Amino acid sequence: MAERPVFVPRTDGRRLVEEISIAFTWHKGMAPSQKRKNVIELHEAAAKRGLAPLLEVSTKSEGRLGQRLSAFNLKVQLDEVGFIPLESAYQGSKVFERGGPFRDIYRAESRDAKRDPRLRESGDLIGFRFEGADFPILPKTAFYDWLYVRALYPHREFLVRLCDYAGFTDIEFNPEKSLNCQARSCATFVSLHKKDLLAAALESPDAFMNFLLPDSVFQPHSYAERQHGLFGR
Repeated sequence: MAERPVFVPRTDGRRLVEEISIAFTWHKGMAPSQKRKNVIELHEAAAKRGLAPLLEVSTKSEGRLGQRLSAFNLKVQLDEVGFIPLESAYQGSKVFERGGPFRDIYRAESRDAKRDPRLRESGDLIGFRFEGADFPILPKTAFYDWLYVRALYPHREFLVRLCDYAGFTDIEFNPEKSLNCQARSCATFVSLHKKDLLAAALESPDAFMNFLLPDSVFQPHSYAERQHGLFGR
């Protein structure tokens, strides 16, 4: 047995995404066929709890939409280099105690970007810097979510189909070992749309952070205040 989260877009209250852990039968093995079996098991177990239909957001998805929305396939546009892999944008924007951001990583492929030795040799992560904007490390997934939503925003035609799903999964994501999750980011995108906040959230990084903070919807200055304390500006 294993447990994996289903990320459900919220349409009420201040929170954007609800994370529901689902137990299901796990099939061992690294083969793509085994991973697809796990996706099926997870979705069937979730359906028994009323969570259906679900979309697997990863390269292991059986549907083209889920594959298209994988962070390995999404591109982020930068003025200086054009369209780059989302993963490369994330890794190249990290700021550490002894260096960064290492913007040359922007030109690397996703897997090479994650393996750059400077990411392990530059001390503790203290924040992110992307196109002149500073992001703190808290909320923990905020910068990754912002990159994902920004990358997906030009493809809003997908929302017609995404809004039909009760939630989103990523079979590779283990919350005990990883932090960022493309399925959570996709759910954030859908939630912002359903709340009619998507355009407002992408007006600026500050605006996006405010919507992510549970108590920030009615406090527009909360992100700026927290950023000052967390990033040390």
